[in-house]
Amino acid sequence: MKDAGSDRCKDPLDSFQVATAHPRDLVAPNFRVYELTRSDLAIRQGIDNGFETDAQLRAAVHLAREVLQPLRDAFGSFTPNSVFRGQRLERALKRKPSSWLSTSQHARGEACDVEIAGMPTLELAQWATDKLKLFDQVICECYDPRQGANSGWVHISLKPPGAGTNRKAKLSYVRDPASGLLVYVNGLTASVA
Repeated sequence: MKDAGSDRCKDPLDSFQVATAHPRDLVAPNFRVYELTRSDLAIRQGIDNGFETDAQLRAAVHLAREVLQPLRDAFGSFTPNSVFRGQRLERALKRKPSSWLSTSQHARGEACDVEIAGMPTLELAQWATDKLKLFDQVICECYDPRQGANSGWVHISLKPPGAGTNRKAKLSYVRDPASGLLVYVNGLTASVA
């Protein structure tokens, strides 16, 4: 029989250690450790995307409990597009050289990218800003209504306890019609006004 992991939903964050975490440990009522490191790109490219530090693991567990679980409770089963992305995966995803270091909150276990089937992207971003008790940033990314209501995804980040104040920033990453480039703008929107 395969090891089912342990129920660690109520364990304090500081008890999580990379050395003792099992991929099937339940860290929130509906999320296991392996779901926080899962990446199709990492699998395709043979990249080990496991947590490198206890801080990354703890940040991702905090995110699972405070962001992913409330989304699951509200919308039912879904798989996050991305949570933790180690430096090797970040470089592969962003096509950067081996010397480049990502500053993304994903690389610290502090962010997730989500889509919910049937939930328009802009509405999901608005729900997150209205309903989540805690968040650092909610970014409506690459939403283009010409591609359908579900185009793009929502990036939600959350700083772990002791890592500073969550900014509660609402942003969009959209194509600027004047330059054709993707740019960050304040607010949740489909395009730059």
